[in-house]
Amino acid sequence: MRKIGNVLKVLFLMYVVTLVLLLLLALVMYKMEPGEMLFSVWLIAVYVISGFFGGFLIGKCMKSQKFLWGIGVGTAYFGILLVVSMLLHSGIHGDMTHLLTTFILCAASGTVGGMVS
Repeated sequence: MRKIGNVLKVLFLMYVVTLVLLLLLALVMYKMEPGEMLFSVWLIAVYVISGFFGGFLIGKCMKSQKFLWGIGVGTAYFGILLVVSMLLHSGIHGDMTHLLTTFILCAASGTVGGMVS
């Protein structure tokens, strides 16, 4: 039961990091009016930073099999993003390659964060 609590806490903190980074992105977009390329790069950075952060934290909490916990948290993070996106947009819209790439970014960054911890 304690492990589930740790995972939920880490996921919550991952979404706090995501929120802060997206607010910074909104500020940059408002002040500088950069192109779509910067937006795409920043969005990828949000996935990677949040995933790494979550993997690192869960690795510190669990003490063993850190990379597995990291990939688990990264995958759960992606799963929640996917479900929320599907609820907001009434299903999956867009490119499946983008979806797969996002999954790989989230899972891999969580794994690396767990390994580094």
